[in-house]
Amino acid sequence: MKTQDAVNAGNAENAGNAINRTNATNATGAPSGMNSAVGTGARIQRRRVTFALAGTALAGILGPGSARAEYPEQAIKLVIPYPPGTGTDVLARFIGRKLEERLGKPVVPEQRVGSSGMIAAQAVIGAPADGHTLFFVANAPVATNVALFQKLAYDPVKDLAPVARLALGSFGLLVPAASKYRTAQELMAAAAANPGKLSYGAGSATYQIATEWLLSLASARANHVPYKGAAPVLTDLAGGHIDFALAEYGGAQAFIRAGKLRLLAVTADRRLAAEPNVPTMIESGYPDYAPVAWWAVFVAARVPQPVIDRLERTLLDIMATDEAQQFLARNNLVAFPADAKTLRRYQLDDIERETRVIEAAKIPRQ
Repeated sequence: MKTQDAVNAGNAENAGNAINRTNATNATGAPSGMNSAVGTGARIQRRRVTFALAGTALAGILGPGSARAEYPEQAIKLVIPYPPGTGTDVLARFIGRKLEERLGKPVVPEQRVGSSGMIAAQAVIGAPADGHTLFFVANAPVATNVALFQKLAYDPVKDLAPVARLALGSFGLLVPAASKYRTAQELMAAAAANPGKLSYGAGSATYQIATEWLLSLASARANHVPYKGAAPVLTDLAGGHIDFALAEYGGAQAFIRAGKLRLLAVTADRRLAAEPNVPTMIESGYPDYAPVAWWAVFVAARVPQPVIDRLERTLLDIMATDEAQQFLARNNLVAFPADAKTLRRYQLDDIERETRVIEAAKIPRQ
């Protein structure tokens, strides 16, 4: 098989031979009075061939995707790994609306729920690598899963390309409104005194690791009940089917306001403006415990760099607006923007942090 350079060189040689043959014919066989016209035609033909060869060479340099129309060409799919109503979903839909306004194409949210975000990750990786499928993620699919699971069907570092980091949020330690536990210390003391008697729900690997980390600090043990996202965890917790849970505060806020759940503490390093009377976990006696949720956008690794660059610029521009800042404040989230390179470093650091937590807490890898 010929390389592209060889093909281009062959095309150039054949075109040159064709021009020489044409010029020779015109010099010897053209009737009197036509030499000027023939010479002009030859010069035009030579220019056409030269431009054609230049175009061929340029296409070889830029690659096959360089001739596509300006991005985006069609509707954009925003893949969300958690159910509607979760903190991830609420933030994703806001970002989707702002992207749609700036890019001029529909942005369609698509829930791909289950397996701690693995189903969604594989859907993004398997989609056409043209930038029209975006992955709106929290920690689990791109960091926590690497630390917790022995085998993944995808590699979140090799198979996914970072675009931009957006925000972070606090977890809340929650119990049913009717629970007898009113502080984090009371809850952990009960879990330590009755190993395996209490149960907790986790909507992803991130919540599972964060909960097991807390239990290890309290020398306690509780039964893990897995769920497909935070929303069903909160529903079952409100119904008293499980004893406690860690969940992103923004997603739990409606349950707290409705009097269905009690918030014992938050994992942020300071009290939330919306919950000034609720202590942090640091204040509750766990000075080294401060897990958080963070959100970012990734795409399949094969997406062209110019497309990634445009998405990165657009997302960071959105996060810099007053509207975005106000949205985050209403949902008790914190702006945490970063470009693609910084996001990649943060992702790798988070994988390392999660791995250390798993080892320290003696959490079995799955």
